[in-house]
Amino acid sequence: MAKDTFTLTDNRDGKSYEYSILHGTRGPSVVDIRTFYKDSGMFTYDPGYTSTAACESKITFIDGEKSELRYRGHIIADLAGKKSYLDVCYLLMTGKLPNEDESKNFDLEIRHRSFLHEGLVRIFDAFPDHAHPMATLGAATMALATFYKEHLNPQGEEEFREMRRRIVAKMPTIAAMAYRNSIGVPPIYPDVDRYFTENFLYMMRAYPGGKMKNLGNGLTDEIKQVEVDALDAIFTLHADHEQNASTTTVRNVASTEAHPYVAIASGIAALWGAAHGGANEKVMDQLRLIGDVKNVDTYIAKAKDRNDPFRLMGFGHRVYKNRDPRAESLKGLQDKLREELKLDSKLLDIAAAVEEAALKDDYFIKRGLYPNIDFYSGVILTALRIPPEMFTPIFVIGRTVGWITQWSELKQDPTTKIARPRQLYTGK
Repeated sequence: MAKDTFTLTDNRDGKSYEYSILHGTRGPSVVDIRTFYKDSGMFTYDPGYTSTAACESKITFIDGEKSELRYRGHIIADLAGKKSYLDVCYLLMTGKLPNEDESKNFDLEIRHRSFLHEGLVRIFDAFPDHAHPMATLGAATMALATFYKEHLNPQGEEEFREMRRRIVAKMPTIAAMAYRNSIGVPPIYPDVDRYFTENFLYMMRAYPGGKMKNLGNGLTDEIKQVEVDALDAIFTLHADHEQNASTTTVRNVASTEAHPYVAIASGIAALWGAAHGGANEKVMDQLRLIGDVKNVDTYIAKAKDRNDPFRLMGFGHRVYKNRDPRAESLKGLQDKLREELKLDSKLLDIAAAVEEAALKDDYFIKRGLYPNIDFYSGVILTALRIPPEMFTPIFVIGRTVGWITQWSELKQDPTTKIARPRQLYTGK
């Protein structure tokens, strides 16, 4: 059987170049043009890499036309809210869901690895109060490379395993300490009796000594299971998303032989941007701008006006051309939270009105502009009393497992080369 090929013809001189077509198990096939420059003396031009496959991967698959997201072959609807986030971490890192014993042992290991070296804890004292948590989170993650130098070049699966689990376990602790530093209060150490997600909420909320704040009227900051479940699902939905901007950044840095925790820190830097991980914070800013349910129709009209710079945040997606499958899961969680926590929030009312107006408007329907994960995650995190400056650090906690798994896949690929795109030079 003849090998599938793709022929490119230069119409200037009639020369043709033939390249192999590679087929994956899902998704579009790709043309292997690794020798194109050698053959033709030209580069391909693809700003934003909209038509370029930069790597081969077995981790995550997205079909944007069918609104499909899979981790290791499992559709996201079968994982978010149905499997714990740590079970999903195990799936991403090992390729399979854990059995009962594996799940318990993994959970126990993550709990005990969640503590930070005291030298790293003291680093937070050097940061000013009111520093954005993403800044201190990135710096502290970079500093992990000084405490775990042996992870620079892991050898064998056991060293890879330890390195991956350590960074996943420590990220919630670093994020919580970054938040507490930003508001000038003492850090709270992890509690090994608490599950991963509950532990993060505990480190965010507790007073020194582990006491939970009394909110008055018989209410306390005690963590409710519905809150843990909601945040756990958010972590799962953010765990990996194929070759997005921050994951590509992690892989590019990994290709230089940099320390894995330095590569993760680079992913944190890339995620901070408002066009990437900071989008849910912008959604909440926009809901505050709208200000009242009665103003929703006015802003919907502004979003449809080509001459108006206003754009509706949290709608549409670069990859998903229809509905964002992650948003479908979060919509149910939002409604459940509102009911079980007896939430009465003006922002929630505005968000619901924006959603209803957009979903029945032909302008948004024809363009495939449906609510994405950022629209619902910002609203849910607000319902969980998470301050906006912590929205992106929570994204980091969830995505760390994806980054470190992608890092491992690249490092264990014998065909890996240092990332080095070329350019179309138009200067003098």
